[in-house]
Amino acid sequence: MLSNYRRYALGKLSRMGPKYLPFADVATTDVPLSRLLRLSLFQVTVGMALVLLVGTLNRVMIVELAVPATIVGVMLALPIVFAPFRVLIGHRSDTHVSALGWRRVPYIWKGTMLQFGGFAVMPFALLVLSGYGEAVDAPRWIGHSSAALSFLLVGAGVHTVQTTGLALATDLVKTEDQPKVVGLMYVALLLGMIVSALVFGALLENYTPGRLIQVIQGAAVVTVALNLFAIWKQEPRNRARAQGAVPQQKFDESWRAFARHSGAMRLLVIIALGTAGFGMADVLIEPYGGQALGMSVAATTKLTAVMAFGGLIGFGIASRVLSRADGCPSTIANIGAAIGIPAFFGIIATLYVPSIELFVLATLFLGVGAGLFGHGTLTATMRAAPKEQVGLALGTWGAVQATAAGLAVAIGGIMRDVITGWSDAGQADAGSAYLPVFAFEIALLALACIILLPMLRQRGGGRQRPAPAYDSGKASFDSGN
Repeated sequence: MLSNYRRYALGKLSRMGPKYLPFADVATTDVPLSRLLRLSLFQVTVGMALVLLVGTLNRVMIVELAVPATIVGVMLALPIVFAPFRVLIGHRSDTHVSALGWRRVPYIWKGTMLQFGGFAVMPFALLVLSGYGEAVDAPRWIGHSSAALSFLLVGAGVHTVQTTGLALATDLVKTEDQPKVVGLMYVALLLGMIVSALVFGALLENYTPGRLIQVIQGAAVVTVALNLFAIWKQEPRNRARAQGAVPQQKFDESWRAFARHSGAMRLLVIIALGTAGFGMADVLIEPYGGQALGMSVAATTKLTAVMAFGGLIGFGIASRVLSRADGCPSTIANIGAAIGIPAFFGIIATLYVPSIELFVLATLFLGVGAGLFGHGTLTATMRAAPKEQVGLALGTWGAVQATAAGLAVAIGGIMRDVITGWSDAGQADAGSAYLPVFAFEIALLALACIILLPMLRQRGGGRQRPAPAYDSGKASFDSGN
């Protein structure tokens, strides 16, 4: 009876998928939608970790635990120490040789264990920071250093799992469908962020340090369970690879081939600027809502769901546009960056005209802009990546994004604290220290749009095409020729 119900449910989901889920048309008879959705669960755990770190914990540490935003920003930026290694991780997963003939699964498992280890350390760090129970007499530096270690471990795990998981997803489909399947994985990431933010918000409605610790411990267990279920029987065993019979390319050779593509460096600069423009607010949106608008922990945690839902809308729009023959990823990325500019102006306006509704609406449009920008740059990168280098390409894209986001988070926190220190405590409004940060983000997005302009002038940027051969050397990120 249960088996029949399961088949019926999966059948209904498969039929409705192409209509309602972006990128669901990538499913085939050999790789059904149910298999792709199961694999996408690794993105759900990544989204859960991002919500917990960037959403819930940064608000709690800044507001409830009175940890300076500079320290919190640096903690959230610590994973960028590991971010540049995404390029190497992607390459190693392309060329990994194991006795079982797997390339991707060993790295996904290692990343999962790093995530679990970080979540295991985190509750004890928060106990010290909060002075909860017997931790009241513990030195604060122990709490700070332990929290930093836990953030670093979770971040390293997220980078490893996401890079190799996306590469595994592209291994399962045809070359021309790789951007679609990666897009589907990012839809799962956004849905995971939405659900996680809503669940965390509900669980923390009546906030206590003990309840927060329970939430973190639950997240650790769910992470391991979902990642194991996601990779179960996904990667086929390759006997030739297990015996070392598949020729491997050195990292420096792969990187030089990747960098030869026309427009590669320009695209990486655009990704860095746009990601920093959207990402600098990650550490400040929720504290701003709490201090400037008086929102509760549960309410500000749900802002992450609002932004993720906006990102889902952006990905859906980008998917529909880029599925057409004349869809241009550079145009999509430019529109996304442009949408972020008025969204930040809307957030700034809430300081002078306090309105939670306007704040939520502006946050929603931030998500839409980030979704369009992310999918546009992702598709541009994927179109130029040969199948043998898909891990390297995804790792490069992810490394630039993660590094830019991490630096932006740290800079945003430092700017906020410096401006607060300069202000007169009795005269300055609690939200005024955030405004220069939001203005700086507007400038970064405007600069990304300006650098994108030459790519928009090149006709044929949106034509769908298979990835070029390995020795092409002339393929362009922004041209279909």
